[in-house]
Amino acid sequence: MKVFETRKVDELGRVVLPLELRKAHNIDVGATIDICVNDNDQIVLVRSEPHCKICGVTEDLKEIKNNKKFICPACIGEISNL
Repeated sequence: MKVFETRKVDELGRVVLPLELRKAHNIDVGATIDICVNDNDQIVLVRSEPHCKICGVTEDLKEIKNNKKFICPACIGEISNL
């Protein structure tokens, strides 16, 4: 893995992504980033895409009350069966 730059975590737990990195990867102000941990226990930042808030799938999603949170038909069915 290539180290791009080293940054400190501030007192609120924030890390600033360098401007050069944001420009190179088209990360604009207001973009959402998923914070993940891989199998090697590494923290990975991934540009967010809509996904089911329950199971994580990214296809055939339904938005929940216009709040940019999504759920898939399978999970809707599971909830309906409760």
